[in-house]
Amino acid sequence: MPKKPIAKQKKQTAQTKTKPKSVKPKTIAKKVAAKTVKPVKKSPAKTAQKTTNPREKRFQEIKKNLLGQKKSLLMGAIEALNELPDPTVFPDLGDQATAEMDRNFMLRLRGRERKLLKKIDEAIERIDQKVFGICDRCGDAIDIRRLEARPVTTMCIDCKILEEEEEKLREA
Repeated sequence: MPKKPIAKQKKQTAQTKTKPKSVKPKTIAKKVAAKTVKPVKKSPAKTAQKTTNPREKRFQEIKKNLLGQKKSLLMGAIEALNELPDPTVFPDLGDQATAEMDRNFMLRLRGRERKLLKKIDEAIERIDQKVFGICDRCGDAIDIRRLEARPVTTMCIDCKILEEEEEKLREA
């Protein structure tokens, strides 16, 4: 039997080694996923707590809303700083007074927004510390409807009414 040249033998063995097997890509992905992804086991106590406490779930929704409100207030403050008119001198005193009033009004609004940002940060902190929704004055739970309407509140409606009545008496 005649021998084949060595170059042809190497060429044939190289071709047989490099021939890919027909494997479906989905099976490869399943095998890789099965090796890398481990199923997460949840403890029954945690799952029961999440499903049995809808108030806590509502608090997390309120937190998302507070974070969105904070973001929009900060964006508005940045825009206001960029657009804040410089104090200019107008030839007419009426125009000068109007420009100063507009500037002061914008600054007052930004001051109120700064106070609101502080209250929002405090409310988010209370949510994280699990003391959100508890009245500072009496220690009772604040109604969820009140928290949704005014999430930065720290008092229940009864205590807030009492506080406002006391303020009216002090003013009179």
